[in-house]
Amino acid sequence: MKTLNGHKLAVILGVAVVLGFVVMISLPYGVKAAPPSGGGVTGTIKLDGAAPHQKPIDMSKEPTCAAQHKDHPITTEGVVAGADGGLANVVVYVSEGWTGGDVTPAAEPEVTQKGCQYLPHVLGLGVNEHFKVVNADQTSHNIHPMPAPGGQNHEWNKSQPPGAQPIDTSWPAQEVAIHVKCNIHPWMSGYMVVVKGPYGVSDDKGSYKIDNLPPGNYTLTAWQETYGTQTQKITVAAGKPATANFTFKAK
Repeated sequence: MKTLNGHKLAVILGVAVVLGFVVMISLPYGVKAAPPSGGGVTGTIKLDGAAPHQKPIDMSKEPTCAAQHKDHPITTEGVVAGADGGLANVVVYVSEGWTGGDVTPAAEPEVTQKGCQYLPHVLGLGVNEHFKVVNADQTSHNIHPMPAPGGQNHEWNKSQPPGAQPIDTSWPAQEVAIHVKCNIHPWMSGYMVVVKGPYGVSDDKGSYKIDNLPPGNYTLTAWQETYGTQTQKITVAAGKPATANFTFKAK
């Protein structure tokens, strides 16, 4: 009986050694470790020089909208800069180095027509990312995005009366940028910037943020509707955010 137990023990030990050897050989090839977490990119967009004068908008032909702005007259928004030069409505996106596919947003983007304005004035979007168009006014609007002719993105013009359901749609291809107007209220103007990778849009202080970029080398592009684009190369280290600031020269 003792000899039999010893024999069994030897067999068990032998199997364990073989299995251990197989596991050691297999681990590097069959088990993928989680990639090291990257950081984000933060930065500030500045305007060097005095911002050009933005023309006041006369909304008297649409009294319901004019009434909403009686205490704070509205101007055009081609260049929106704060007292410290922070430049709003600049889209910063990864133009090279991104291999992660489509980006899933934290919440569905939305552009609202309120007071006969597009809010936000510039909407950042990913390719195939659904967004909503909402009419919050007591008047009808015709939202009319105008992509470049001949591309994969097709022009459309849809009427939205007061209380209508939001328009839910997406763009199938990258395009920087798509101008949007309203055929009823000619002063309404906005942009949709459609990109393939992660992006951020600067706020009224000129600050932007792009989250969760894996470690690697990237090219960032900053787009502004009046001043065009700038690019900058960055390196994102594991668990460490990068910084990229842009400065546009006033015209």
